[in-house]
Amino acid sequence: MSYDLAVWEGVRPADDKSARRAFRELYDRYLDGEVLEPPSERITAYVAALLERWCDITDDENETSPWSVGPLIDGASGPVVYFGMAWSRSEEASAYAAGLADSMGLLCFDVQEDRLRP
Repeated sequence: MSYDLAVWEGVRPADDKSARRAFRELYDRYLDGEVLEPPSERITAYVAALLERWCDITDDENETSPWSVGPLIDGASGPVVYFGMAWSRSEEASAYAAGLADSMGLLCFDVQEDRLRP
């Protein structure tokens, strides 16, 4: 089981209900379709920054990566990335991922809690 986050570019929604709606629209448009778009420059930079902290699970020889799937960039399309992490590492990794998104001017949506972070 994984703990999932979505990070995207855009204007911060007014509340969590609006964020949930925005997430669903982005997911349906960019991640659930048959053709994925290349990730935007900002999303690519965000994923690269995550991978500077912890390696991609596909390169994890020492089993230190919190990511549940890889390559991590495969969860990105256009202005959004959707990714999971192991429950056992989710507290630390999700806090870092949310803080990083905020520092880069991106929005972070916690799928389990159905709310924006931080």
